[in-house]
Amino acid sequence: MSNIKYFKSSFIVTFLGLILGAFVGYYYKGTPAGAMEALFICAVLVVLEVSISFDNAVVNATVLKDMTPAWQHRFLTWGMLIAVFGMRLVFPLVIVAVVASLNPWEALVMAATEPDRYAQIMTSVHHEVAAFGGAFLMLVALKYFFDVEKDVHWIRVIERPLARMGRLNAVEVGLTLLFIYLMSNYVGADERMGFTFAGIAGILTFLGVEAVGTFLQAPEATVKDIHKASAGMFLYLEVLDASFSFDGVIGAFAVTNNLFIFAIGLGIGAMFVRSLTIMMVDKGTLEAFRFMEHGAFYAVWALAIIMFVGTVVHIPEVITGLVGAAFIGLSIWDSRRKHAQ
Repeated sequence: MSNIKYFKSSFIVTFLGLILGAFVGYYYKGTPAGAMEALFICAVLVVLEVSISFDNAVVNATVLKDMTPAWQHRFLTWGMLIAVFGMRLVFPLVIVAVVASLNPWEALVMAATEPDRYAQIMTSVHHEVAAFGGAFLMLVALKYFFDVEKDVHWIRVIERPLARMGRLNAVEVGLTLLFIYLMSNYVGADERMGFTFAGIAGILTFLGVEAVGTFLQAPEATVKDIHKASAGMFLYLEVLDASFSFDGVIGAFAVTNNLFIFAIGLGIGAMFVRSLTIMMVDKGTLEAFRFMEHGAFYAVWALAIIMFVGTVVHIPEVITGLVGAAFIGLSIWDSRRKHAQ
């Protein structure tokens, strides 16, 4: 069947979302030009989200293929609601509510009536958000490479030594802590404490999710146990998606400070990422391109570093997207080249 079938729901959401975005633009500006401006910003945010999160789709597919059909469906339905409404709408509201000591309704009213002030509060916690997400994603990548059972290597000069180092217990945690300490020396003195605690919170969250997943994975492969393991994978994917979205959420405020346009654009992008995930699982893309998974985890590693470094110097979102696309593109090209030999 055509690949278009996987994106039917995404195209429907895009159509409805862009109409809603134009309506929001007209509501705030009161002119057709305002509606067209909002429409354009939504389109830019869609491209931003997909470019930054393409590696997220690949990593999702590596986990999703081992889940039961029931939990796959739950991830693609419940998980979609959490991704769009939770991370792209509720999450920014919660941050502003906590920072400004407001209740969620007051934060929503601020977003609607004082978008400039809302955006200023949201971006003021960039260091903490980036440290949390960067620490979690770094552990995701390092766990993949520090795997003693990993026998397929793409860039062997890097991956073979890392796999051997995986014999050391918690080596990835130690390296992430070291990186947080080194980066904390470059952030401002007023932000150092929050940055460090947020990074440690990211590590603890990763370890907590791993612990839950291990607890749910029983040694006997009964149907009940497989469902329990899939539930653990579902939790892991939701936290992973949240960590991926941190960079896009903060970066989107450089494009617009209107929460509603912001949520519409990133939500449409998240829908396309889900569609890509489904297509890769159904078509066995990861099996066909043996190094694609490696490229995705290199991209995750690079994104984690970029999130940390971005707390010290501004890194344009286009660079973030291009780095991830380069790793995945090169891994696909090399997979095809090796397959043809």
